[in-house]
Amino acid sequence: MGSFATAVQSCLRERLAVLHPGFAWEIEHHVATTPVDVAGRADDHVALVELEWRRADPANNTAKLFRHLDEETLAADAVDVFQLFTGYYDLTSGGVSSKRLNAEFVGRVGTQALDSFRYRTVDFALDPPKRGGGRPDDWEAVTDATAREIADYL
Repeated sequence: MGSFATAVQSCLRERLAVLHPGFAWEIEHHVATTPVDVAGRADDHVALVELEWRRADPANNTAKLFRHLDEETLAADAVDVFQLFTGYYDLTSGGVSSKRLNAEFVGRVGTQALDSFRYRTVDFALDPPKRGGGRPDDWEAVTDATAREIADYL
């Protein structure tokens, strides 16, 4: 990830720490060998946040987390996975890309298969700039609104 994505990741962690102080929040948390952008733990509850910036295969992130949970790599009674999708996955003709649809499908299957696993997609209302592009002026407000949506769900 680039420096802007890292800044968004850190801002998201900071906002979640304020909104849900009962969770210990960190960035780049590893679940087995899989790094998760932002993670929080409170007793037997884990919240995992994946920020899909411009990933070619976002379903892979969802599948890996689901697999680790199935293998009991995540020792928790409840696991919430939030997959945040930027505007990169929106189609100009309307709707969302098949890449996002595939990730959502994997998340739904995981939710149906394991009682402790909950999956939620979140629209991250930001179009990530291409390499060298400027940061949108409202990126902190967008990140704050997204953190609030995650916190409300928890």
